[in-house]
Parts: sequence; C-alpha cells; structure tokens
Amino acid sequence: MFRGWGGSGSNSGDDDKNDGPKSAESYVPSSTSSSNSSKSVHGFDSSSLERAAEAAKKLEKDRNAKEILRNQYQLEITKQKEAERDRARFQVQQQEVARQRIQEEEQSNARLMEHQRKENQKQAEYQDQLEKKRYAEKIQAQRKINEEERGKAEESLRRQEEMRRKTLEHEAALRQQTEMAKVRAEGEAKTMQERQNHDLIMEKKVAEAKEFRTTVLEGIKTFGTTFGNGVKEFTEDKQKLTNTVVSLTLLAAGIYTAKIGTGVAGRIIEARLGKPSLVRETSKKNALQYIINPIQSAKLLFESKDGATAMKDIVVNNQLKSRLQNIAKSTANTKANKAPYRHLLLHGPPGTGKTMFAKGLAKESGLHYAIMTGGDVAPLGKDAVTEIHKMFDWANTTQKGVLLFVDEADAFLRKRSSEKISEDLRNALNAFLYRTGEASKKFMVVFASNQPEQLDWAITDRIDDMVMMGLPDLDERVGMLIQYLQQYILDPKDGAKAITGTLEEEKIMEYAKATEGFSGREISKLVIAWQAASYGTDNASIDTELFDEVLKNFMQQKREKSSWISKTEANKLTNDA
Repeated sequence: MFRGWGGSGSNSGDDDKNDGPKSAESYVPSSTSSSNSSKSVHGFDSSSLERAAEAAKKLEKDRNAKEILRNQYQLEITKQKEAERDRARFQVQQQEVARQRIQEEEQSNARLMEHQRKENQKQAEYQDQLEKKRYAEKIQAQRKINEEERGKAEESLRRQEEMRRKTLEHEAALRQQTEMAKVRAEGEAKTMQERQNHDLIMEKKVAEAKEFRTTVLEGIKTFGTTFGNGVKEFTEDKQKLTNTVVSLTLLAAGIYTAKIGTGVAGRIIEARLGKPSLVRETSKKNALQYIINPIQSAKLLFESKDGATAMKDIVVNNQLKSRLQNIAKSTANTKANKAPYRHLLLHGPPGTGKTMFAKGLAKESGLHYAIMTGGDVAPLGKDAVTEIHKMFDWANTTQKGVLLFVDEADAFLRKRSSEKISEDLRNALNAFLYRTGEASKKFMVVFASNQPEQLDWAITDRIDDMVMMGLPDLDERVGMLIQYLQQYILDPKDGAKAITGTLEEEKIMEYAKATEGFSGREISKLVIAWQAASYGTDNASIDTELFDEVLKNFMQQKREKSSWISKTEANKLTNDA
C-alpha cells in the first residue's frame, strides 16, 4: 500500500487540497522534500523513507486518517482498474495490429502469387509462341524439302520422258528408213520386172482392148435393135399404152397414200401403245402388257382407296400426313366426279419422299403415273418442243387419266426474265405452258423442286396447291430406322440373306439423334450400308461396334459432301460478284 502511495501521491494531494481529508503527502515536511544530504555512501536515498515515516506519524495523530486511507485505497483500486482496461485495450490494439499485419501479408502473398501467375502465363505464352514458331519453321523447312524432292522427282521424270521420247523418235526414224529402203527396193524390182516384160504386157493390153470394144459394140447393137422393136410395138398398141399409164398412175397414188397413211397410223400407234422419250417411268400399259401380267393388273384395279396407298412406306409427322391424305382423297374424288384436276407442287430438300408420294397419289386416285425429269429437256435441243407435245398427246389417249410427275422442274421451267436460258429451252417452256394453260380432266401435273423460287411466274400461276416436304424430325427418324432395319436387316426381301444380330431400342434412339439433318433417302442409305457391312463379315452378322463404325464413316462422308456444297456455293457467289 505504501508502494502505491509513492507512485501517485503528488496527484492526490492536489485533488483533495481544499474539500476532503488531507492525504499523507500533506504531512511530509517541506524541509525533507528537497533534502539531498541523506544519501548514503552506497548511493541509496533514504529521504523517501523518512518522509513516509513522518507522514505515517502525522496520520496516526490525525483523526481522519482512516478516512484518508480508505479513500486512498479506493483511488488505488480505481487506478488499477483503469490500468487493467488500458492493458486490455492495448491487447486488443495489438491483436488488431497483428490481424492487419496478417491481412497485409495475405494480400501481399496474393499479389505475389498473381504476379507469379502472370509471369508464368507470359512465360508459357512465350514458350508457346516459340514452339509455334519452331513448328512453323519446321513445317516450312519440311515443305521446302518436299518441294525440292518433288522438283527432283519431276526433273527425273522429265529426263526419263525426254529419253523415252528420243528413243521413240530414234526407233521411228529407223523404222521409217527401213520402210523407205524396203519400198525403194520393191519399186526398183517392180520397175525392172516391168521393163523386162514391157512387150508382153503391151501386147496383152492391146488384145484386151480390142476384145472389149468388139463386145461393147455387139451389145449396143443388140440392145438398140431389141429396144427399138419393143418401143415400136408398144407405141403401135394403144390398149397397152393406156393400161401402162393407168397402172403407173395408180401405183404412184398408192405409194403416196401408203406413205401418208403409214405415218398417221404410226403416230396413232405410238401415242396409244408407245412411250414418249421424255417419260422415264410409267404405270400406263398397253393391252399386250395387261395380257402378259394379268395378276399385277388385277392388283392395280383392287387397291384400297382410303389414303393408305398414297402414304405407303412414307414416314412423316402427323400434320403433314393428314394433309397429304386429304390431297389423295380429294384427287380420288375429283376423278370420280369427273372434275378438272388441280396441279400440285412438292418442294423441299432432296430425298424427302416427293417421288414416293406422287406414285402413291396416282395409285390412290386410280390414275396412271408418268415420271419425267427436267434435265432431259435441254439435251433434246430443237426436238424438245415436239417431244413435249408427244408426251401430252400420249397422256390424253387414256380414259383413266395420267398423273405427270415433273422431277427437278426448275431445270427447264425456270424464270425467263432473270435466267440465261437458250432459245430451245425457252421454246420448250412455252410449249409446256401452252399444254397446261387450261384445267384438264385427262392429266394432273405434280411438280417437284428443291429450289421453287427459280420457277417461272407462269408455272407458279398454274400451281393450285403446295406442300413443303421437310427433313424428318426425331420421331420420324426413329420410324424410318425401324422401317428400313426391318426391310434390309431383319427381314430382307428378294432372296437376300438374313442378317444375325440385334439392336436395342436405346441404340435406335441414339442413332436417330445422331442422324439429325438426314433426309429419308440418307437414312435408307445408312441402313443399306449397315447391310453391306454385315455381308462383309464371315457369317453375315452385325453388332453394336459395327453399327457405330459404319455410322461414323457415314457421318464423315456427309460432312465432306456438305463442305463441297459450301465451297461450290461460295465459288458461285464469287463468280456472280
């Protein structure tokens, strides 16, 4: 307790100088507060102890001593608490400083790591650039070496070709010299022989000429005598002369009539029994063909007319299927009610079933179908107009009616205003427009085109209905895969060998997703490729691995074909520009 007083006694005396009890320091004599003479020889100052002793004596005498000690004790406790708070505050400050230092160190480390990362990235990029540069230099050097080797090879080939050419020229020269020598020798021998036999030859020729002259003169004399007597006798007989003139007149008239009649009959027979050159395929048969194939003819007569024939083997979505079935029923009812037919346009990517539907539509409607291709018109030149008229004349000769399917219609029915077409093709287009200018009860035209925007406006004016045949979606591709797998793998027709192996539904769905963008024709070709691959095995079997391998190759081929088409279109745009 006294140690506390010594450290803070000077402050408590000022606070309680007037109001409260006096502190112990107020009892310290002033004569002892400044004394410096009480130091011992060892340097110890005893004045403080003396003052404390004196103060203690005064406190013992003072009646307020206990109150002073109690106040001093409370003051000491208060100061100790303040010191504790200061120490706690100091510790908090130290912890805050330590936390800030740790945070600064972490930020410094993060900046250092970020700097190191950037440096590493720069170094990696630099190394990558160096590697690319080295690789480019290597490629350049290899290309240079290849060019040099190719140049050497070309030079070697050129030298070999030059040697071969010189050898051939030398052989030809020797052959020519030999032939010339042979001809010269033969000529000299023949000349020598003719000189030796000149007299005999001249005598033989004179004798032959004399005999020929005598024979000719005798023949002329005999012919003149005989012909003169005959003419004289014929002219003197008027009945013979009249009969001869009438016979020659009738013969000339008969020849002319037969010629004209044969031409007319030939055209009639050709129109009714023949097939025009523009028609590639047709179901229209003559009487002889019906007699030869009576069973097939009977099947055609009794086929169902409920829309199933038109949509046979065609897999499309429900909306398109409903529309195509309505067109088939409408066309069948049009024929039954003897009303004019409506012309139809089927447009869309290739391989989407346009030709299949046209054939099915003809069978469903009870019409003959005839297929022509637009690309066959241009090679005919000036004969194209005649062949088009023959085709429509042929179509008008049947009471059953004809569905004329014009495949690739834009090949010759393209715009006359903007396209550069020849005069012959323009005339063919005009002939086609003339024959289709009015609605007909004899024929129906179904146009098919991948680029309908190129059709001439007069052709689009003749189109009464249009159907977009797009690429199959996922469900349609699944149906096509199942259909073609059944047709070519599981149950092949026409005596083809059955294939062993199974394909799970999950794999069919996987293949359907992988073939997005495929047309129906491409899917059928894919399944045929699977069939061909299976026939390449020892026991005509197929498994998942073979399915995947064939599909991978097929996809690669499709990408290559697409790149060719893109390059062709780009080149076309460049040329047009």
